[in-house]
Amino acid sequence: MRLQDKVAVVTGGAQGFGEGIAGRFAREGAKVVVADLNEQGAKDVALRLGNNAVGCRADVTKASDVSAMIGLAVRSFGRLDIVVNNAGTTHVNKPMLDVTEAEFDRIFAVNVKGIYLAALHAVPIFRKQGGGAFLNIASTAGLRPRPGLTVYNSSKGAVNIMTKSMAVEFAPDKIRVNALCPVAGDTPLLASFLGQNPRDAFIKTIPLGRLSTPEDIATGAVFLCSDEANFFTGVCLEVDGGRCI
Repeated sequence: MRLQDKVAVVTGGAQGFGEGIAGRFAREGAKVVVADLNEQGAKDVALRLGNNAVGCRADVTKASDVSAMIGLAVRSFGRLDIVVNNAGTTHVNKPMLDVTEAEFDRIFAVNVKGIYLAALHAVPIFRKQGGGAFLNIASTAGLRPRPGLTVYNSSKGAVNIMTKSMAVEFAPDKIRVNALCPVAGDTPLLASFLGQNPRDAFIKTIPLGRLSTPEDIATGAVFLCSDEANFFTGVCLEVDGGRCI
């Protein structure tokens, strides 16, 4: 198993890509903290994963919640090896000038500030242990943006450059920082991405002709967080069926 005895935190783990990543990590031998704003959903996922998983509520925009989430991993399993910053949000597909200030603030707080807070609380532990790995779930939106999602696209562009900058800054500490850039999948955010746009037209922009799945994303996540990828850092890996070509 490729993640045997590693301890991972997965944010946004109650559904969608996060649930897929948490489940695959557990099957690969990891001990997993499933964190989500939806506390019951996180605990339900952890219960299905068995004794090597715990669930907790975490608002990734609040330092106290992130501190508690990281602390739970260490208290439950004795260490911390991996943090997957998967929690994300968006606005409904619409013109940029129709996005409210509150929507803007929320998107950047969850998608960008959440990564900063995770680093603030996890890096000291990684340094003490001699290394660790962050995986940020970015998006093709930060590489090949779609109309109507300007604020969301911008937040994911920030995730991509933040990933690369963190990778350089923390490399001397043997902390690897990578990102996945999925094309949209059948997750709760899909309806917001589509807005009034037809689903079939959306799919036609993906050369392999389908949306991404949690299993697709989990496959990339396992590799980038495993020891096999110990020379991979600063990578923003497209998992997109050719969308960014």
